Amino acid sequence: MPSFILTDSPRDVHIDSYSISSANFDLPASVSWSVTKRTLRGGRREGVDLIELNNGALSLAIIPTRGMSIWRGDYKGRFLGWKSPVSDGPVHPSLINLQNSGGLGWLEGYDEMLVRCGLENNGAPYTETIKSADGTERHATYGLHGKIGNIPAHYVAIHVNPAPPYEITIEGHVDEAKPFSPQIRLVTKMSTTPGSNTLHVRDEFVNLKESPSEMQVLYHWNFGPPYLEEGARFVAPIKTVLPRDKRAAEGIGHFDIYGAPEPGYAEQVYFFELHDKGPDHRTLALLRDRAGSRAVSLRFSTDQLRGFTLWKNTSGLKEGYVTGLEPATNYPNARPFEKARGRVVTIPPGGKHVTETTLELLEGADLVAKAEAEIKALQEQGTPTIHKGPVEPFAPEA
Repeated sequence: MPSFILTDSPRDVHIDSYSISSANFDLPASVSWSVTKRTLRGGRREGVDLIELNNGALSLAIIPTRGMSIWRGDYKGRFLGWKSPVSDGPVHPSLINLQNSGGLGWLEGYDEMLVRCGLENNGAPYTETIKSADGTERHATYGLHGKIGNIPAHYVAIHVNPAPPYEITIEGHVDEAKPFSPQIRLVTKMSTTPGSNTLHVRDEFVNLKESPSEMQVLYHWNFGPPYLEEGARFVAPIKTVLPRDKRAAEGIGHFDIYGAPEPGYAEQVYFFELHDKGPDHRTLALLRDRAGSRAVSLRFSTDQLRGFTLWKNTSGLKEGYVTGLEPATNYPNARPFEKARGRVVTIPPGGKHVTETTLELLEGADLVAKAEAEIKALQEQGTPTIHKGPVEPFAPEA
């Protein structure tokens, strides 16, 4: 498989600009595609690397400088992502202090369609008392959603498969490692085929230590208009659903329905268990517009990603009208709470934890109806249990 290395920091390799397309290959593929890499200039985006992948129908902007996040995209002329108040992004991580505002500094660069949250922690900021080997104690503060989304990739490459279906893959390696802490390498491969409506994200989290490392990861997939609008719906095969807090409890009766943009809206967050099927425990969740004519779908395994969170933030359009579909290894509670309930992954020395998520763009009522029928079939395993407030073991009870 032909490979083209754009960044390999240990070997002092870095290419500022690069372009490759179907015209460079003698392939019978009927759809033209391209991959370009450039370095952004000006303002807070100064020095940010951007890879633009266009498979002929689906285009995506990938940010190696921001943990291999996906900034935004387009599918057949329809915008993918959301319009964040961070209007001058993508912001270079060197300009972000994650501990600002009591650990909310992460929000200063938050404008991606996909950002990974973790790996040491995810969820709201919290402080933990840690006892050292010599018996002394210290206080450690963990910021919102961790660090991985603000660490630049040290290895980036493009792979093109010359055999059908001519898959195009962007690979990136990001290390979250320091002494006396977990030392984990994210190896991501984001793949698509020419003309397709899908992106497959395969992540390996590799333990670089000679002793076990612990980790959590949450995939913050964010969507605004045209998929999000008044009357849009969240659809999934629900086993259990509960509000994260009192604010979310106010909307538990219509957690799956979205309102129009509402300036000043306070976010609502819901935790789920989802039904799955087969030995691989596959499931899916989707966001569909009011008419059911288009949708975004996420497919994943509950064996790899056991928790699912829905973030509703239907504030004003200029404030960030958005919803997040968030499969994860855990729920975004403080890590000590999650660890006590077995939702922190332990990776043995030299081992790895693998997650796979597939994004599908569904255009047309027939495709949306087919996905909803698949969800309905999964839902036949049981009626949803709907809790009116936070409950164990999913969230701290109020």
